[in-house]
Amino acid sequence: MTDFTMTTGDDGVALITWDVPGKSMNVLSFDALRTLDGHIDAALADDAVKGIVITSGKADNFAAGMDLNVLASLKDSAGDNPAKGVFDGIMQMHGVLRKIERAGMDPKTNKGGKPIAAALPGTALGIGLEIPLATHRIFAKDDPKAKIGLPEIQVGIFPGAGGTTRLVRKLGAMGASPFLLEGKLSEPAKAKSAGIIDEVVADPVAAARDWVLSAKDADIVKPWDAKGYKMPGGEPYHPAGYMTFVGASAMVHGKTKGVYPAAKALLSAVYEGAMVDFDTALRIEARWFTSVMMNPSSGAMIRSLFVNKGALEKGANRPDAPDQRVRKVGIMGAGMMGAGIAYVSALAGIEVVLIDQKQEAADKGKSYSADLLDKGISRKKVTEEKKAQVLGRITATTEYDALKGCDLIVEAVFEDPSIKAEVTRGVEAVIGDDCIFATNTSTLPISDLAKASKRPEQFIGIHFFSPVDKMMLVEIIRGQQTGNRAVAKALDYVRQIRKTPIVVNDARFFYANRCIIPYINEGVRMVSEGVTPPLIENAAKLVGMPLGPLQLVDETSIDLGVKIAKATKAAMGDAYPDSAVDEVLFWMADEGRLGRKSSAGFYAYDDKGKRDGLWTGLGARYAVKDDQPEVTEVQHRLLMAQVLEAVRALEDGVLMDIREGDVGAILGWGFAPWSGGPFSWLDIIGAAKAVEICDRLTSAHGPRFTAPDLLREMAEKGETFYGRFGPEAAHAA
Repeated sequence: MTDFTMTTGDDGVALITWDVPGKSMNVLSFDALRTLDGHIDAALADDAVKGIVITSGKADNFAAGMDLNVLASLKDSAGDNPAKGVFDGIMQMHGVLRKIERAGMDPKTNKGGKPIAAALPGTALGIGLEIPLATHRIFAKDDPKAKIGLPEIQVGIFPGAGGTTRLVRKLGAMGASPFLLEGKLSEPAKAKSAGIIDEVVADPVAAARDWVLSAKDADIVKPWDAKGYKMPGGEPYHPAGYMTFVGASAMVHGKTKGVYPAAKALLSAVYEGAMVDFDTALRIEARWFTSVMMNPSSGAMIRSLFVNKGALEKGANRPDAPDQRVRKVGIMGAGMMGAGIAYVSALAGIEVVLIDQKQEAADKGKSYSADLLDKGISRKKVTEEKKAQVLGRITATTEYDALKGCDLIVEAVFEDPSIKAEVTRGVEAVIGDDCIFATNTSTLPISDLAKASKRPEQFIGIHFFSPVDKMMLVEIIRGQQTGNRAVAKALDYVRQIRKTPIVVNDARFFYANRCIIPYINEGVRMVSEGVTPPLIENAAKLVGMPLGPLQLVDETSIDLGVKIAKATKAAMGDAYPDSAVDEVLFWMADEGRLGRKSSAGFYAYDDKGKRDGLWTGLGARYAVKDDQPEVTEVQHRLLMAQVLEAVRALEDGVLMDIREGDVGAILGWGFAPWSGGPFSWLDIIGAAKAVEICDRLTSAHGPRFTAPDLLREMAEKGETFYGRFGPEAAHAA
């Protein structure tokens, strides 16, 4: 079977159907592109064909996009000139889509072409929208669940098959910007309102057929191919257009801080392409796309946010165990975490028992779901019927007997070992022998908590991040006695609720907190040293961190930092390395500055709780030194504080797969997404360079920056992390 097939009806309409065998969503390969090209040639050459409709054989989607593995392979297959391989491959795509767009019409008169329409039965993303944009009219099924858009920017590239050039010429630079620069996705009705598609109908294939049979020559000439075309909003040197492009440049640099190559390349392609004819603009787009593909940041982002993330969500590290999908989950504790876990579980179709000590607290936990669903209704993303279904799955109670029949328990009570132990024993007195017990904790060792369980092989850690409904990462922690079925149950559950799981072995702070706490601590330590706070915060953002360390500790609360510091010091004794950090945090807590929740922390806040700049009172206690460090020095300290812990986690066996290390870092705490994650970043700069940075930081700031033995060994051997520990290397071994 081929990905594209063509049939011609008695009415003279050729129907080209895209249906990739064995996949739930269509993705484009270059072999399939050549097949499509052949069908277009045949239809245009056949006098019996009056027009063409391109649709999908999938019931609820047109296409998910391009196979990014294929794009990456363009570099590898081009030998000594990888850039030429990428450019030639992209121009091949432009050639096919331009052929669809021109449809055999005379280049001078714009007459004699055959109308070509796209009929979208549902979701159309990436190349799945770029192909329709090349047709003469786009019909989409009236399905509010469908998503239409160009999300490429989110994985480190931009629409390079003509989507950038066509959308800007169709909507203008300002109109196209949210769809190109933010990867905004829209349901069909909103995509039509925005001008991206043309019609929203019940039967897109039938409507497309009717249009094809009635279309005239003028109906199939794109505005940019007609004489007198003017770009909506003005071209770059038009007074209105000039302001648009100045504003767009400021917006892009303001949001990306200059560290995301795809955003800058996209803006350049739009700006330069707007000043030339359409076909030249396509070549400019292809050149900038090639530039992005040749940037190591792009490859790292594609690998982590597309390839690796997808592999983990499909169970790349799942133990060999029968299907463990959850039917009924019991959630102990109806606070913010428990309420959030109940919501995502019920939303996924799982029956939920939400338990708290008092009925009022349990009901309040359930109302959290009601509030979120009401917000969805106000935005027309949720129906009243859907709300009733989700809430109907949640039983809020104080009775442990309601847990009977549960196949998974998620305990989310206070971070107190004695309370957790009491809950564990109470639950195990009720649940069946096969039920898996999971504790939601961010710091407490799982193996210690499992001592309260009669079945430690069925006891596991599941660390959700707050807020649960928004955060995509879930950290699954395997205790010393945790069995494979418990791991499989946790993985299957996380996949059910549509989150991305990583599995780590038990150790203090697990993986995510192990890496993020040193980041916060390094920022606080610099305050105590007299480094100006704006330099600390902006250095972090300029290297791609979404929040500076001082803002992050405000968001998570300073008193929580104090609590973690005290517990860590008690466990480590004389080996505890962060006394300088404690001096700052403890003083802040004593001053009542607990962060955002108290509207007072490292930042000042207005009476509505909005940040109002860094708190000037810091300078009274920690005077800013006249001699400030270079921005790069601050950035290296902040990055290495995180990255070295990731390497140590791998050395210690806490982290078992560097893919989980990279994906977990980006989704869990926002580690510089442009880098692809800590291990990808080390591969980009090279182990030798990383060791050089470590040695310099160690000399200036102490042993916490000492290069791990593994990193130093790899530097000596000239190895990379993905070369040594990546899935291909593991497979070869």
